[in-house]
Amino acid sequence: MIRPATEDDVPAIHAMIRELAEYERALEQARATPEQLREALFGAEPAVFALIAEEEPEGVAAGFALWFRNFSTWTGTHGVHLEDLYVRPAARGRGHGKALLAELARICVARGYDRFEWAVLDWNEPSIDFYRSVGAVPMDEWTVQRLTGEPLRTLAASASGPTPVAPANPAISLSN
Repeated sequence: MIRPATEDDVPAIHAMIRELAEYERALEQARATPEQLREALFGAEPAVFALIAEEEPEGVAAGFALWFRNFSTWTGTHGVHLEDLYVRPAARGRGHGKALLAELARICVARGYDRFEWAVLDWNEPSIDFYRSVGAVPMDEWTVQRLTGEPLRTLAASASGPTPVAPANPAISLSN
């Protein structure tokens, strides 16, 4: 069964994020706290959304998908960016991963979104094979770029004008 996450799922989501980070050989980078996840998912202005794959009849969280909306200036429509998809090893092979992807695809189609995208580590052959099996294709000419830590702060310090503060309402412009 696939269902939207609730606040009660935050501890399980946090645990699965850490399990995924360990699998991806980056556990030390997984610093999000349950409190941060709770605020991001269920605060006054949710920034991300999550689905839970449950094992029936026990109702145990077997996996999750954490996603957020993106926007294409080329199509003029929103899309879905899948940040994390994870199914616990003991629950793999039961269709949970495909069911999570199918539900996100259903959300895209129902809302008129044109794109459903995610990244996968180039060494993660089992996941790549799985994604190909549902029709996903790699974006061969595109690479992900990232600023973090000191380079992010250095670039931010070079900005002219007043320091922008993130608005409470994302529809409000950061410029004065």
